[in-house]
Amino acid sequence: MNKRMKSEGIRLTQYSHGAGCGCKIAPDVLSRILAETDGGASNATFPLLLVGHQSRDDAAAVALDNDRAVLSTTDFFMPIVDDPYDFGRIAATNAISDIYAMGGTPQLAVAILGWPIDQLAPEIANRVVQGGRDVCARLGFPLTGGHSIDAPEPIFGLAVTGTVERAHLKQNSGACPGDSLILTKPLGIGIHTTAEKQGKLHAAHRGLATELMCQSNQVGALLAKLDGVQALTDVTGFGLLGHLMEMCRGANLSAILDTAAIPELPGLDDYIAQGCVPGGTQRNFDALENRLPTLTLREFAVLCDPQTSGGLLMAVSPDALGDVQKLLVKEALPSAVLGSLIPNESGESMIRLQVE
Repeated sequence: MNKRMKSEGIRLTQYSHGAGCGCKIAPDVLSRILAETDGGASNATFPLLLVGHQSRDDAAAVALDNDRAVLSTTDFFMPIVDDPYDFGRIAATNAISDIYAMGGTPQLAVAILGWPIDQLAPEIANRVVQGGRDVCARLGFPLTGGHSIDAPEPIFGLAVTGTVERAHLKQNSGACPGDSLILTKPLGIGIHTTAEKQGKLHAAHRGLATELMCQSNQVGALLAKLDGVQALTDVTGFGLLGHLMEMCRGANLSAILDTAAIPELPGLDDYIAQGCVPGGTQRNFDALENRLPTLTLREFAVLCDPQTSGGLLMAVSPDALGDVQKLLVKEALPSAVLGSLIPNESGESMIRLQVE
């Protein structure tokens, strides 16, 4: 008997053990996986390589000539929402964001699809791929081809190729002491999607996380052209604190966060009280525990919450802050100044919280 589910009434999240960028491998485990004994892919070995994996940036970069570079990234995960089309849109938006976070423009994408053929009909996978295809088309480039396998859980994502002017190439390591920290999307995506999976999401909050995850970070290509945008990254599976720590370590700095200024999706206190905290939150905290102050339960749940297709986090020099905020207003993108970067006092990057 064919037990494959059709698209009507399907709940994709019931077919996966993880969700969205919460599927990421923990940072400390990833370091062990990527450890090199032979020098690996470095600038010394490959002179045209501008950005490799050593800096934990959002994409790799290779010089085309003295003025331009090619960007390459890939991102894929298991369903974070139940609707197949929305899953495709979110996965595509999330993957493409890595190109924008490097200051680039996407030019081409290919799809990565894993599908439990004996459980879910091909027509459902078609809706997933169509969601990704439509996002690429809306942003002005094609999704053309890819690779698929029969897998025990649904997986979808993209490998994206982009280009960037080398003068505008942004990394997560260029911050300076005194820079302000700006974030373009509210936190709480992991909490909201967990509440939805557990059947606890309030009716008034349905669709908020999906809408946010489908919001493109295309503004990154414009921000990169502004003098004073020193470092740029997107906030995804490692949570705000995890990605901020990568920025701090890259520049040998520490950070002060104003917890009252951090934007959030509505209803987080209620969902946290009901236990709607994804498993990736603890993983993110464990990777940073010795570099953080003591956190309340709420701070732990929000600041370490794995984001999927989250906002852009940037370090901006004081004299450029006004221009950055004007651009974000012009692009109709809400943003918040979260805090600032300071010199290291202990020799190791730390994150401090300012509570008002």
